[in-house]
Amino acid sequence: MLKSIATASKAAIAALFVSAAPAAAEIELSFYLGAQSVQKSNLSGTIPNPAGVGAPVAVNRRMDWEANPFDMPVYWGARGTYWLQSNWGFGLEYTHAKAYASNADKAALGLGKFELSDGHNLLTLNAMKRFPGLFGTDKVTPYAGAGIGVAFPHVDVQSATGGLARTFGYEITGPAVRGIIGLNYRFTERWSLFSEYQITYSENDITVDPFAAGQAPGKVSTDITTHAVNVGVSYSF
Repeated sequence: MLKSIATASKAAIAALFVSAAPAAAEIELSFYLGAQSVQKSNLSGTIPNPAGVGAPVAVNRRMDWEANPFDMPVYWGARGTYWLQSNWGFGLEYTHAKAYASNADKAALGLGKFELSDGHNLLTLNAMKRFPGLFGTDKVTPYAGAGIGVAFPHVDVQSATGGLARTFGYEITGPAVRGIIGLNYRFTERWSLFSEYQITYSENDITVDPFAAGQAPGKVSTDITTHAVNVGVSYSF
């Protein structure tokens, strides 16, 4: 009798631990390309005189940014998401967006180049939520999310005069946020395709190096807002 009670107790305790154990989580790795645009924004501050001599030049201009997402290096992004059983997910996302000053803006500033073209790079920590079964099928799942992080563009600034020093390097320019809404189509147990809309916003304090000896560096500020329609592939395990 005691042996039967002990056996039943062990079974009950084991069942309790199994039911209390966390359900298996899922890791999803995603890669995407897309069509990206950049909103107009104000650029203000100072730049070294593009002639290489004289006082710094004050800047206060409405910039007509171009994205050129299909020019090399192309616009792309990647993220890793750790999905919980509750369908909440957390992870990191990197986006290689781009922003080029228009020809008219460059001419007005006396510059041959002003671009964030080897990436207006964004890294964010994301929170995501997915909604399986919303459309009556497990294959198509809508999702949404948001992230907060940092912008670290590759800044390329050159005087229209040519032959002078050039700003050419990565800078940590300020905070960044993103919003995401999309649809995921799972075509195998582990592989899926997705399409999504993303908006990103960043505040950027950009240092412009002197064009010639004796000049002080410049400092300009601008907010960059991008819009993108992405398509990509995900692998889950």
